[in-house]
Amino acid sequence: MAIGEGRAAGVHRARFAPLGVAAAAAVGGFLFGYDSSVINGAVNAIQTKFHLSATVVGFVVSSALLGCAVGAWFAGPLADRFGRIRVMVIAALLFVISAAGSALAFSAWDLTFWRLVGGLAIGAASVIAPAYIAEIAPAALRGRLGSLQQLAIVLGIFAALLVDYLLVRIAGSASKDVPWGGQAWRWMFATAAAPALVYGGLALRIPESPRYLVKRGILGEARRVLLEVVGEPSPDTKIREIQDTLSSDRPVRLGDLRGRTFGLMPIVWVGILLSVFQQFVGINVIFYYSSALWRAVGFSESDATLTSVITSVVNVVTTLVAIAFIDRIGRRPLLLIGATGMVVTLGVMSIVFATANVVNGQPQLGPVAGPIALIAANLYVFAFGCSWGPVVWVMLGEMFNNYIRASALAVAAAAQWLANWLITTTFPPLAKLGLELAYGLYTLFALLALVFVIKAVKETKGKELEQMV
Repeated sequence: MAIGEGRAAGVHRARFAPLGVAAAAAVGGFLFGYDSSVINGAVNAIQTKFHLSATVVGFVVSSALLGCAVGAWFAGPLADRFGRIRVMVIAALLFVISAAGSALAFSAWDLTFWRLVGGLAIGAASVIAPAYIAEIAPAALRGRLGSLQQLAIVLGIFAALLVDYLLVRIAGSASKDVPWGGQAWRWMFATAAAPALVYGGLALRIPESPRYLVKRGILGEARRVLLEVVGEPSPDTKIREIQDTLSSDRPVRLGDLRGRTFGLMPIVWVGILLSVFQQFVGINVIFYYSSALWRAVGFSESDATLTSVITSVVNVVTTLVAIAFIDRIGRRPLLLIGATGMVVTLGVMSIVFATANVVNGQPQLGPVAGPIALIAANLYVFAFGCSWGPVVWVMLGEMFNNYIRASALAVAAAAQWLANWLITTTFPPLAKLGLELAYGLYTLFALLALVFVIKAVKETKGKELEQMV
């Protein structure tokens, strides 16, 4: 076979290779969604078991998010020093440790510690997966492959809520024992160990990022990955392009992100604000507290958990919609559409709760208001899932240049987790003051997100990573 024919055959074989490699990396996103949402079905059981106030429950639920911020902050520099794959393996190990510790927790405080450990893993996975996928994917497929991260996250959320629902049905309640022994809420946490082991195994089988390999001077392996996995027809030319964008061989420091705009480069601020607005619209209130929320407005425990599962299915379906359109109509239009939809649906939820009858301090939704709230909640999830959910992760993986990508993504992801923690921690006390206040606040942030996209966010569709400035 001639050299040209061999190369063509290699490119043909590699056509679907990026999909498989990106899917393996995105399993970290599955764990991200699973580990962060599995506590949904356990909230009331934990509150009863450890006799916790609403404020302390909010802290226990959100404690993993503090670990997420730390894990995200350090994941970028660690990935630049040791490689993307090694950080994935470390994250998988931390997931297993957290699952075991949380399942065996004997107090709210050690449960908080084990959730923090899991948060370190979630934070690391949230940085490494989008960075790795962006670096391994051809430009024409990068949006769809990058969206696999969000698809994996929502599948993880769905799986966690489904497991919670099944355990509640089997035991009768999250606080009761399952037939094989142990309370249902403990098994909710324990089940996270299985996908963590899968993630670690897959991480050991996928190739290192070609851009990391070039940065470390491992050019032969970089050339092989570009040719056989990415399907790059001119790997030597691509290597030279990557080298041109790496202005120094020293490890990237967070100090390299400094600029004249309030201490950081403008592009880093755009990434940070995209991350913050993604959380300030309140999406994770739905996935962390939805079971407790629907119980509070009159649903049974089983029905409330099933409602949460249905909402997560909507999230999965709408993410598939985003994958279909992100490389066709672009990132910015999807953000604008999603923000508009969230303003409307969150506004409806705020009005429903503001006009609900209050019995013993809890809003009671009638036969009309209940379905309206449920429909609005699912349309809100749809608006988020087809836009801000996947698009923000795709943009964070591709909007920074090669030199600062991992560290800038780490800073943006850390900001996202801190915003997530703030929203999650404040929801229980806000809900006590009135759900209309909480959802009214999220409506305001959705409106601000819409204005921010109009004013500051630029399109990245179809651009090579080497073109990012």
